[in-house]
Amino acid sequence: MVLYRSGAPQQALRDLERAFKNFLTIPKCGFPVFKKKGKKDSFYLEGSIKIFQGNYIQLPRIGVVKTYEILPNCKVKNVRISKRADNWYISFKYDIEPAPTEKVEETIGVDIGINTLATCCDGSKFANVKAYRQAKKRLVRHQRAVSKKVIGSKNRRKAVKKLASSHKKVADIRADALHKLTSWLAKNHRTIVIEDLNVSGMLKNHNPPL
Repeated sequence: MVLYRSGAPQQALRDLERAFKNFLTIPKCGFPVFKKKGKKDSFYLEGSIKIFQGNYIQLPRIGVVKTYEILPNCKVKNVRISKRADNWYISFKYDIEPAPTEKVEETIGVDIGINTLATCCDGSKFANVKAYRQAKKRLVRHQRAVSKKVIGSKNRRKAVKKLASSHKKVADIRADALHKLTSWLAKNHRTIVIEDLNVSGMLKNHNPPL
């Protein structure tokens, strides 16, 4: 049994314990290293967490934080606060009873492709959003701006933020498309059948629309 000191970041200790277990039991896992500042910044909080007035949340050791979105009126168990580009996000865990939805079809087959994101056996098609291709010129421009700035300067940090924001926008567009697809499949079908893919072979034989 592992004992955690009172007041210490408990989740950080759990993460450290899991990292050492992986290092000792999984052959390809390396020795645990410290997480670098500025890369995947996040931290975990638990304890007295309350949501009130719709978009305010009381966090331990931080205080009251206002959010842009309206939060559900529920009892929160713990939260994880993370930073992406220049924005901070909060995700939290709480108990909820799933509401069943009426299914349109019992079973559906899904063919994942390169030019088309997904083609279903009922004829439904979901187009590839091509987020990277649409943002490529902007990403190249921001990347060049970063490379021309002096390392460690304020201007370089500003340029890095702009580049990170552009990459975040591409990732958000892709995630939104996948979320809409998976939500539609899960809400309208009881069984979803997806083929096994040889992704490396598909990429060698085609030029994927990024």
